[in-house]
Amino acid sequence: MARVLVVEDDQFVRSALIRRLSDASHTVRSVGTALEALREVAHFRFDVVILDLGLPDLDGAEALKMLRGVTDVPVIVATARDDEAEIVRLLNDGADDYLTKPFSVEHLSARMAAVLRRARGSGASPASRVLRVGGLAIDPLRRQAELDGAPLDLTRREFDLLTFLAGRPGVVVARKELLAEVWQQSYGDDQTIDVHLSWLRRKLGETAASPRYLHTLRGVGVKLEPPL
Repeated sequence: MARVLVVEDDQFVRSALIRRLSDASHTVRSVGTALEALREVAHFRFDVVILDLGLPDLDGAEALKMLRGVTDVPVIVATARDDEAEIVRLLNDGADDYLTKPFSVEHLSARMAAVLRRARGSGASPASRVLRVGGLAIDPLRRQAELDGAPLDLTRREFDLLTFLAGRPGVVVARKELLAEVWQQSYGDDQTIDVHLSWLRRKLGETAASPRYLHTLRGVGVKLEPPL
């Protein structure tokens, strides 16, 4: 069970989410504007926020930045927008996950469970040693990564993915294992992994066609190894 804040201005969608999440034994509060959401997180403790982007008083992307200024509660963005550049900005601005509308409550519940597992497991002490693979240096404790001495600006998920692979240099990791260990999901689609690998490759200055560090073996998995 989780304490959930639903930020959604469409009354029909809002009512459906409240009903289904309540049926799943979650405690749900809901608001229809960004300012109401900020008041809620200032006065109540939540385990996760479901944030719609199309709010009447403030764009959801700005609302996300304001939420991040007052709380570190996990935020799942619900959006009808599928522009990759905007999704990258949202993840960089502090979103923990996103869902593209329309989506099923079952899909939302699975994403919520994964986000909550990651949040609850974040209290464990991370490895203190710096991981080095070629010109990559990754500090799990400080959550910092560098490539050839230059800092990498990574989202939370990109950092987790890179760290997991760097801890197993040269080892081919199956997509199922990546979903389980990085996304904390027992099932999911390959597109989620492909999108994050694509974003990570760009920041490493490579492409799938000309990989330097990230190598995909079709039908098998992904490995991270230093360039030759």
